[in-house]
Amino acid sequence: MPVHSGQLRFSTEGDGDVIDLTEGVLEVVRSAGVDEGAVSVFVPGSTAAVTTMEYEPGGVHDLRATMDRLVPSEGDYEHNRLNADTNSHAHIRAAMVGPSETVPLRGGRLGTGTWQQVVLVDFDDRPRERTVVVQVLS
Repeated sequence: MPVHSGQLRFSTEGDGDVIDLTEGVLEVVRSAGVDEGAVSVFVPGSTAAVTTMEYEPGGVHDLRATMDRLVPSEGDYEHNRLNADTNSHAHIRAAMVGPSETVPLRGGRLGTGTWQQVVLVDFDDRPRERTVVVQVLS
């Protein structure tokens, strides 16, 4: 199975920053020249995640608010105590969402829904430089 790889690079603000990856993923697909297959989108690192959502201000706000309720940034976290750190919540949030998505590729287009975009969510408590790995499998 042939694999074409590409990378997307971003500076993030952290604290739940959500970045739409869809156009960058499509650029990798176009450069691969593949019409049918699958696209894997993966972020290395334990405080960021990749998912799909309707990328619009209300959806982004609601995702952040939900994560704040589920896994508050202030808490009694063993990771923070053991490592003199402050981002245990970011590790937990990223583990819950996951580091990758696989999207079908049909006719050279992502098989996402009308209102569905592929996004990077940086949960860390500080700005970061992120690299997202995109692999097109045909």
